[in-house]
Amino acid sequence: MKLAKYFKRLKFIFKVKKFIPFLKEFFLSGEVLFQKKVISVFMILAYVFFPFDLIPDFLSFFGIIDDVVIATFLLERMIKMAPQSLKEKYALFD
Repeated sequence: MKLAKYFKRLKFIFKVKKFIPFLKEFFLSGEVLFQKKVISVFMILAYVFFPFDLIPDFLSFFGIIDDVVIATFLLERMIKMAPQSLKEKYALFD
């Protein structure tokens, strides 16, 4: 079961090219509630200003892993907050 979850997250990471237009539309769309936009901005700013590294960045590749995991987590939360029409448009959870 854990292996399936790992592969699902890995597949999610490889869809990064779809995130830029999705994020733009997420913040400009009238379908997304204002409070969801505020929560998303707060989560992003909290990570930017208070980055918590489980693995120090000076350890090359391994130091980036925790950053990727946190960025993936933030994007997953934003996608879950998005209206179904936006999810379908960008086929993010297919």
